[in-house]
Amino acid sequence: MTKEIKTKEKETTKFAEGRCFYKFFWIFLFGCIFGAYYEQILNLVIHYNYHHEIVWQLRRGVIYGPISPIYGAGAVLMIGILGRKKRPDWQTILYGALLGGGFEYLISFLQEMFLETVSWDYTNEFLNINGRTTVPFAIVWGLLALVLVKVFYPLISNIIESLPKKFGTILTRVLIFLLVLDFTLSWGALIRQIFRHNGYEPITFVGEFFDTYYPDEVLKKSYTNMKVIEVKK
Repeated sequence: MTKEIKTKEKETTKFAEGRCFYKFFWIFLFGCIFGAYYEQILNLVIHYNYHHEIVWQLRRGVIYGPISPIYGAGAVLMIGILGRKKRPDWQTILYGALLGGGFEYLISFLQEMFLETVSWDYTNEFLNINGRTTVPFAIVWGLLALVLVKVFYPLISNIIESLPKKFGTILTRVLIFLLVLDFTLSWGALIRQIFRHNGYEPITFVGEFFDTYYPDEVLKKSYTNMKVIEVKK
């Protein structure tokens, strides 16, 4: 009898039920894709407004696929922290602004420190904070946090859990493998770019691989808004 009950419970368990790793992986993935297309559409609109021509420019954080990890990580951060309990909308907006602005500042700082590159500079923007983020953008992050917690998460959570358990598990594992491979190649190529710019020749087949298949010309096509900074020796 006990065995039958356990079997029945196993059969009725939903895929990625509750606040689990697989659920947050899908949130990360949707955030990555949304962020990439949001940046590309926004860039298209701004470029058209100033130059009156349509330009579709890639804006992403990896070499392959429409993936912008900063947005994916931001979505997980917002939902992971702010989605734990119910709170007034103004608190969600305030905390979301602090989280979003702080996270954007941190990523900009780490990118400049470890990759010797910058992907955005708000120095000339209104109420900017060291050119890494701005108060208006932080407010946008706060409003986005409200939408994520109150609208997006309940909707996407139900969609994710509606996947057949076996299919969802296999698909998620395949996507995790592909993303890890993409991130490894992308960030490995960026790290090798630092050494290349500092005059270091490759000493292993790994360095030769990145120099051959992912030179600056290739990286420029994927990271169109990324600029190498001059580091004072």
